[in-house]
Amino acid sequence: MASSEFTFIIKRTALDEDYRPAENTRITTNFANLARGDSRQENLRNTLRMIDNRFNSLAHWDNPKGDRYTVELQIITVEMSVAPGDSGEAFPLIEILQTTIIDKNTGERIEGVVGNNFSSYVRDYDFSVVLPEHLKTHPNAGPPAGFGDLHGKLFKHFLNSRVYRDNFSKPPVICLSVSSNKTYHRTGAEHPALGLEYENDEFSPTDQYFAKMGMKVRYFMPRNGVAPLAFYHIGDLTADYTDLELVSTISTMETFQKIYRPEIYNANSPASEQYQPSLKYQDYSLTRIVYDREERSRLAVEQGKFVEERFIKPHQAVLAQWSANFAA
Repeated sequence: MASSEFTFIIKRTALDEDYRPAENTRITTNFANLARGDSRQENLRNTLRMIDNRFNSLAHWDNPKGDRYTVELQIITVEMSVAPGDSGEAFPLIEILQTTIIDKNTGERIEGVVGNNFSSYVRDYDFSVVLPEHLKTHPNAGPPAGFGDLHGKLFKHFLNSRVYRDNFSKPPVICLSVSSNKTYHRTGAEHPALGLEYENDEFSPTDQYFAKMGMKVRYFMPRNGVAPLAFYHIGDLTADYTDLELVSTISTMETFQKIYRPEIYNANSPASEQYQPSLKYQDYSLTRIVYDREERSRLAVEQGKFVEERFIKPHQAVLAQWSANFAA
């Protein structure tokens, strides 16, 4: 099968205070969790305010009142059809976020970064179905051979597609939490937007998984932050993006991490020169935003099984042949 028969469709949804997760689609993002229940609009409004406040604190030049910029967010849903003209069977492959920076002084809309958050059905399948099954019979063996290969190739294929090039001008940057079972060390380097750089001695499973997607990782703790963030990127993170673009990613993803992982990102004291994150840390503050962390873990398993039944099993032969012949 020629890879050109895999086609992509992009759908955009504004992540604003009126955002409602579609009832007829699978919930693949953390955002949906914020947008349900009695507090949904207040949750969203407070989250967006936190992002704007953090953006203005980092983009402080020519911004004396700290209110010059606002950040608009769009959820980008990427659907894939395995066969040409197969739009009825388009499968929701990944969801990412795109930031747009609005300069209220000039009225200018500045393209931010695409990526930021990363939700992936096939990743849920790999980590919630494939890996646990493998570890039942090989308890200390690590991931099985070829773990993450199909996912990495599908991601690269999307980035190489005309659909990606027509919609986005730069490669994605994905910003995630650091790993709670690794130790990080300051390098002594500091970037004006990204902050203090950290490194670790060995890749985490997430780092290895993203490497198969063609992405490298660097770790930075932004100014007035309390823990480093992991920035997965292609190319040169500090040369390929402007400071404003990088600040849009930091302000957005640090805000979500404060909500999702307050033990690390809303701790009451900053990371030291040698730092090991912990979700058991007690000295932290909660945001005023309601978030159900248990639901997210449960959904990963549900979505992993969903992708197995609806995508992997029905197209197993086609996907295996395509993967074997894939050239990046």
